[in-house]
Amino acid sequence: HVAYPDLAGFGRRNMDPSSRELVADVIYQIGALRGLAAAAGTRVTYVKPHGALYNTIAHDPRQAGDVITALLELDADLVLMALAGSPLLDWARERGLQVVAEAFADRAYTPGGALVSRREAGAVLHDPDQVADRMLDLVSTGTITAIDGSRVRLQADSICVHGDSPGAVAMARAVRQRLEAAGVALTPFTGMSPDTEQSLRTGRCPTYPSGI
Repeated sequence: HVAYPDLAGFGRRNMDPSSRELVADVIYQIGALRGLAAAAGTRVTYVKPHGALYNTIAHDPRQAGDVITALLELDADLVLMALAGSPLLDWARERGLQVVAEAFADRAYTPGGALVSRREAGAVLHDPDQVADRMLDLVSTGTITAIDGSRVRLQADSICVHGDSPGAVAMARAVRQRLEAAGVALTPFTGMSPDTEQSLRTGRCPTYPSGI
């Protein structure tokens, strides 16, 4: 969960590091976590940038390229998780990274498919039933309702619930229960078979009962 070095703002304030700084910082953060994971008997298998960095690299080719470079220099087998529908997914695929497209259960979307700024009313959702309904709708239709009521097409492989939101556990449970009750199969995207990894690498994802 790499981020800008913005401790006071929890990584949610925009920064403009040089390419050299950003590549080095991403490598440092992942490298430190890989060491801790090894000591605990496990390993890091994917990278999801956090906060302002996540939103910036979704559309900024320079900073996106820096993060991709950092992952390739450290471990080309790391999976990059990125905003569903963003150009970053194709930029990463073109350079050989595996990618996972992510949808947000507890965030509102703009009509263009971006996340509504946290500074705006209604940007963060808290009701477990509403969140669960939205994700079942996304899985069933491939679309999600934007903040203005319009429908946005969204192809995603993973669902995020923010752990620092009040009621995060209740929302995650509600999403899982609603999807499983509808017959949706939930499967991990790491530890995949070679065929599935190749599908992700080329952008041709296999079809699961969930559609997500």
